[in-house]
Amino acid sequence: MERIERIHALHRILTAARYPVTVQRLQEDLECSRATVYRDLAYLRDYLMAPVVGNGEAGFRYDTSEGDRFELPGLWLSSEELHSLLAAQQLLMRSGGGVLSNALAPLQQRIEKLLDEHAGGRRLPVERVRVIPHRTRRLDETAFRAVATAVLDRKPLTFEYRARSTDERTRRSVSPQRLTHYRENWYLDAWDHERDALRSFSVDRISAAKIGDVPARDVADEELDQHLASSYGIFSGAPKGWATIVFSAKAARWVADEHWHSQQQGRFLADGRYELKVPYSAGRELLMDVMHYGSDAEIVEPVVLREQAKSMLELALSNYGH
Repeated sequence: MERIERIHALHRILTAARYPVTVQRLQEDLECSRATVYRDLAYLRDYLMAPVVGNGEAGFRYDTSEGDRFELPGLWLSSEELHSLLAAQQLLMRSGGGVLSNALAPLQQRIEKLLDEHAGGRRLPVERVRVIPHRTRRLDETAFRAVATAVLDRKPLTFEYRARSTDERTRRSVSPQRLTHYRENWYLDAWDHERDALRSFSVDRISAAKIGDVPARDVADEELDQHLASSYGIFSGAPKGWATIVFSAKAARWVADEHWHSQQQGRFLADGRYELKVPYSAGRELLMDVMHYGSDAEIVEPVVLREQAKSMLELALSNYGH
C-alpha cells in the first residue's frame, strides 16, 4: 500500500474509532511495519496537524473535541488516480503539436510533487507513457489561446482564415460556440455572421485572431448538435441519408469495437461479416475512412455513394497503370 493510501486509511480508522486503536491493529489494517505506523502517525499529527492523541501502549485516537472537525487538507487522490491523471496530462502535452505544454507545465509539477511526497521519493518513469501523434497539424499557440479564450469567455472573434480546399484567404467575424478536438486536431464551431450560418473552422488555418468586447451570440445546444453532430464527420451538416457498409469477417473484429458516429447501427451477419450504418451529409470523409479498409470494406447503400467509391478506386488504380 502506498503512503497516500495508508494516510487515507489511517484517517478513516481514527475518525471512526470510539476508543484508542492499538498499534498492532493499525499494522494489520494498514499492512505495514510497526515503524511505518509510527512514521505515518507522526506525519498525520505534525505535518497535517491532525488531532492525534495517545501512545504505543494504550493506542491512538483523535481528540474527541477536535476529531469531528478535522479533514485531510488539499488535493488528496490515490496513487492510481494520480498515475491516471499524470498519464492524461502527458497525452495533452504531447498531442496537439505541444500547444498546451507551457500551460500544463505547472500542473505536471504539482502532480509530480504529490506523487513524490506520497510514494517515498520514488521516481516515476514518465517516459514509459508513450504518446505517438498521428497526422497532427501545426498550431499557432497565440491563435489557439485566442480561440479558446473567446469560446470560454463568450466573446466574438475576428480572424484571417485560409481555406485548405481552395487556399482562399478571407476575413471572418464569428460568435464562437465550441472548441472541438477531432482526430488529433482542433476545430472551432462558430456562428458566421457574414454567412448567417453555423460553420466549423480548422484552428490551424486561423491567424491574426482578435477577441471582441461585446457578448457573443449563443446558439442553443440542440441546434448545434443537430447541425454539427447529426451526420458523419467534422463538417457534417444535416444528414442526407444513411450509408450502409459491410466489412469482411477479418475487419469485423476491429470495426465492431470502433465508434464511427453517435447514432451508428451495427450488427454481425451470419457469415461473420459486419454491417455498419451511419448517417451522413458530405460523403468525402466517410469515403476516405471506408477506403482505409481497402478490400475488407464495401459500400452497399446508397447507390450514389457506392458509385463515388467506385470512381475513387478507379482513379487510384489509374495511377498505377504505367
